[in-house]
Amino acid sequence: MAGGHHCDVEHPTRPAHELADIFRVHGDAYRETHPTTLEQRVVMRDIEICRTSALGGHLDVCTNCGYEQPSYNSCLNRHCPKCQALAQARWLDKRRERILPTRYFHVVFTLPAELRPLAMKNRRLCFNILFSAASATLHALAKNPRWLGAQIGFTAVLHTWARDLRFHPHLHCIVTGGGLSTDGQRWVASRHKYLFPVKVLGRLFRGKVDAALAKAHSDGLLELPNDTTPEGFQRLRRQLFAKEWRVYAKRPFAGAEEVYAYLGRYTHRVAISNHRILSVTDDSVTIATRDGATATMTPFELIRRFLNHLLPRGFWKIRHYGLLASSNVKTKLEVARSLLGPAPSRPMAEATAPVDWQDLHKELTGVDLRICPVCKSGHLRRSRLDRISPEMLRSRAPP
Repeated sequence: MAGGHHCDVEHPTRPAHELADIFRVHGDAYRETHPTTLEQRVVMRDIEICRTSALGGHLDVCTNCGYEQPSYNSCLNRHCPKCQALAQARWLDKRRERILPTRYFHVVFTLPAELRPLAMKNRRLCFNILFSAASATLHALAKNPRWLGAQIGFTAVLHTWARDLRFHPHLHCIVTGGGLSTDGQRWVASRHKYLFPVKVLGRLFRGKVDAALAKAHSDGLLELPNDTTPEGFQRLRRQLFAKEWRVYAKRPFAGAEEVYAYLGRYTHRVAISNHRILSVTDDSVTIATRDGATATMTPFELIRRFLNHLLPRGFWKIRHYGLLASSNVKTKLEVARSLLGPAPSRPMAEATAPVDWQDLHKELTGVDLRICPVCKSGHLRRSRLDRISPEMLRSRAPP
């Protein structure tokens, strides 16, 4: 889908390499030699033409010094590394109002490595099982008086990748450190250092995933990998049920603003950002992984790994539960807020998200895109860019 604009909030500088460049150089050859779905081809094409003349654009001309700056429209594909910052900022501005003034915990639910081939074959089904099993686990423990005895609120975000782009489905859950009592009359605070015991979390999560997979298999909804027989599937279930499933519980957040900042980094992230692409040659691509480490692979392998992380059409990778569910936002969430006391008020200027994308960019970065970047005094006057010179066609749009 064409149209729209881009503002890079997290990285104001332009990356040295882009995924789009790799697609443009190697995409045709990859599609000729590798089976691809229509959805994969659409995503590749959108990324290739994002912020190029193929989508149209505009020309900004400084009223003072005459500086000209062509800009092209964004593809707005949710898998595009260049199209997430503005959508993320607008989403976060709405979510900020729903953050309660309490401590929060970060819990990560991961499908065991042995289930990844099954998840790859049944992406929508297994991703939904991951969401349902994790949310049911948190709800069940929260309602248990032994652990809390209250209704919590949490946001879950699906990531399907490791830092080297291998398939690694896991769920990041941001959970309130307490909840609303069953009678709705008081706030029940959690322990300060941890929410629930990780072994209890892991065992309950394991049971719910196993039960969901067993039902899907008996209902004929589960497609087994080519090298797995029905007997092999049952054997896999027994092996996995005999293992401890690790649920990772990070330290609690310092406060609501830290939660907001964390969500800003994670909600609209795609498998790889352009700034993580360190070097590109004809036969290799090197990307940054973690703690200064890198991974090098062929361009075809990078494309293959990236395409493994495309979400099923219409799939919601961010979901809200409990007090944060849409059905409770105007009722139980407001009761919880009144019991906890008001959160620190935001400045009046921040009360409403700017409608104009340039206003939003200025609020988030302090940079006014209407001011000439050369003379710093003239204003940029915008006009539609209908015909583009060959020189402009060869140039890349500025960030």
